Amino acid sequence: MAITVNGAPLELAPGSLAAILEALEYGDAIVATALNGDFVPAEERADTQVRDGDRVEILAPMQGG
Repeated sequence: MAITVNGAPLELAPGSLAAILEALEYGDAIVATALNGDFVPAEERADTQVRDGDRVEILAPMQGG
């Protein structure tokens, strides 16, 4: 399926948001996620299905000053 992740087009197998994060090697990383502009809490990722044409945003905390 064709989706957009952080503004970049990608072809990935259909699945849950949790599966998409695994495929993108985020695994156990602490990140914030949004699907089509709506925040998705970590506990809902396994039940949130990503479909063809969806937009996924993945944000990781940064340190520095």
